[in-house]
Amino acid sequence: MAVSTSRRGVMTLFSHPDCPESHRTRLVLADKELIADMVEVNPANPPEDFLDLSPTGTLPTLVDRDLVLTQARVIMEYLDERFPHPPLMPIDPVSRARVRSALYRIEKDWYPLLPELAEGGKGATKARKLLREGLLSIMPIFSASQFVMSEEFSLADATLAPILWRLPVYGIDLSGQAQTQPLLDYMARIFKRASFRQSLSDLELEMRPDMRAEMRQDARDSRK
Repeated sequence: MAVSTSRRGVMTLFSHPDCPESHRTRLVLADKELIADMVEVNPANPPEDFLDLSPTGTLPTLVDRDLVLTQARVIMEYLDERFPHPPLMPIDPVSRARVRSALYRIEKDWYPLLPELAEGGKGATKARKLLREGLLSIMPIFSASQFVMSEEFSLADATLAPILWRLPVYGIDLSGQAQTQPLLDYMARIFKRASFRQSLSDLELEMRPDMRAEMRQDARDSRK
């Protein structure tokens, strides 16, 4: 079991159950099989003990003994450096640079689109078009290796996976097209990983009715 909501661990992650930033930090915790106390926070009504630790109410927030970290990227890199096995960045400098470049693009180009897509406001149509075109533009990456710029799961995959899981919510359908098959195969590999399934909140499970029953059972099994 990678995460626990029923017993206190050394670390505590304050997390939004429906936020890609929180999701990717949960995924790193799960992939490293780390025990952490998972606290779901409603930003509209945050608990006082959370605000004492993070006065700005930033989610996710990780507490590790006396250390309090905010911002998903900072938390993910901290976890990868403090708990180096399995490593979530390549060892050699060239491969590491490639993965970092991909991670930078995902964060810079795509993550800013997600609030608009989730809210479905006036800018959602443009954001949907930009995200769809962005995914299509990197299709060769998914044919070249098992994961993003690497043969091993990395922080780039942990960052991309929450976006891909939410594509139906964002109104983006990439199925039924020969050119998107490499991405669909990649998504299948990611979604079958035990760590990904363990990282899902109940709200995130509801985003994929087609996979919900199977994944809910896996989630129950992981919590036993």
